[in-house]
Amino acid sequence: MAREQLQVLDALDVAKTQLYHFTAIVIAGMGFFTDAYDLFAISLVTKLLGRIYYTHDGAPKPGTLPPRVSSSVTGVALVGTLTGQLFFGWLGDKMGRKKVYGLTLVLMIVCSLASGLSFGSSPKGVMATLCFFRFWLGFGIGGDYPLSATIMSEYANKKTRGAFIAAVFAMQGFGILTSGVVALIVSSAFDHAHKAPTYEENAALSTVPQADYIWRIILMFGAVPAALTFYWRMKMPETARYTALVAKNAKQAAQDMAKVLNVELEAEEEKLEKITEKPANSFGLFSREFLRRHGLHLLGTTTTWFLLDIAFYSNNLFQKDIFTAIGWIPPAKTMNAVHEVYRIAKAQTLIALCSTVPGYWFTVAFIDIIGRFAIQLMGFFFMTVFMFALAIPYNHWTHKDNRIGFVVIYSLTFFFANFGPNATTFVVPAEIFPARLRSTCHGISAAAGKAGAIVGAFGFLYAAQPKDPSKRDAGYPAGIGVKYSLIVLGCVNALGMLFTFLVPEPNGKSLEEASGENELDADEITEHTAPSHRTVPV
Repeated sequence: MAREQLQVLDALDVAKTQLYHFTAIVIAGMGFFTDAYDLFAISLVTKLLGRIYYTHDGAPKPGTLPPRVSSSVTGVALVGTLTGQLFFGWLGDKMGRKKVYGLTLVLMIVCSLASGLSFGSSPKGVMATLCFFRFWLGFGIGGDYPLSATIMSEYANKKTRGAFIAAVFAMQGFGILTSGVVALIVSSAFDHAHKAPTYEENAALSTVPQADYIWRIILMFGAVPAALTFYWRMKMPETARYTALVAKNAKQAAQDMAKVLNVELEAEEEKLEKITEKPANSFGLFSREFLRRHGLHLLGTTTTWFLLDIAFYSNNLFQKDIFTAIGWIPPAKTMNAVHEVYRIAKAQTLIALCSTVPGYWFTVAFIDIIGRFAIQLMGFFFMTVFMFALAIPYNHWTHKDNRIGFVVIYSLTFFFANFGPNATTFVVPAEIFPARLRSTCHGISAAAGKAGAIVGAFGFLYAAQPKDPSKRDAGYPAGIGVKYSLIVLGCVNALGMLFTFLVPEPNGKSLEEASGENELDADEITEHTAPSHRTVPV
């Protein structure tokens, strides 16, 4: 049974879609655009870094990053992101969403630029500097996850809340796409300006000195979209749900939302006092009451995000290795350094354009119609099916005539990741936990996801190595190969289906209904349902 809602929160729940909704989507979404750009741009330039800093004279193949260096360069931002999600998620509930929001953006801008300015007198020095700045870049990115999701959920109306939060997350698709497009433009410009032979023809001249600028420009471009939205992010008012339910300032919440919604709103300080004093609105994260009410919910959001990201980041960060394995990208020795960046970027851009970006927007279109649960379950199911479809007849897909079929099915795994759990695991934790713990619980769920991404990034790097030493990257031990790695990822997706049943469906409910914040306590239920004891005349 539900308690009466505060007028300011009810006004937000029933508000028609207005300009401020779209403004919030763009402001929060550009953070996610930058997040995705920065996290995935590194996969476009790791082969180039290997050629520039680790090519040895007389080697039959161009240099590649040693195993430890490659896993560090790829994974260090993910470690930073995990740390940032936990820290800023907690801070967002303690200090307020808006106060912390600007700090994450500043970190992203500064560290994007600094990553491209990495310096050192030796390859180790350059890589160490790059890893240092990418850790702090990840730390800032991590803060954007819980804060953007929480802010959007608390600004949205209940009818289209899922679509609005998913639209913020969908900007990630444009970030991935843009990283590919920027790499295509930069590599194409350098390829035309500085002609070079292939590695086979002349190893020494195949990597022009100017190639060192390419990876720096690509990484630094990530600062541009973040910088463009900084002013608007600072102008956003604090969310009414934080101001009223956490900071307990009904007057300020009413004033802020009156300006946003262009309506008159009462402060209702007495009603707020009654609501916030109830036991349902006072238990902490490590209490038995939280465990009873939300323990299984938090287990569901953390496990599904963890399992999803093992598969999602394995596929995204190592697209180039999979495409090379099936022959869609030519052998490295048949290209010069700049052209290799171009070919890798072209493959990633095609995948993003044809499957990644559409998948996100299918979720935006349908999430408030068929619900979060159905989309997540369907996504995990089809990801499992397509992973097995790639893995079991893997040798069939490596033949030249069948490569297009491989790419089509591989693209479908991305489509159903994004029209599926990649979006819903982001949306649901921002809806089902109480306001005073919402950012923290979203941060914990997202951090579990990044732990999965680290497992995927580091694990796949080693697991996908072939048993044949001649086909293996230098310095790597024998792995189980791409085929068996894909089978493992298929099993991971199947587990994600099972854990989805722990996650409740918040579709069509207000945030207070979904989190149980406005449920009546036992005493109040008795008061509302007890029969009246009026004297009846005989």
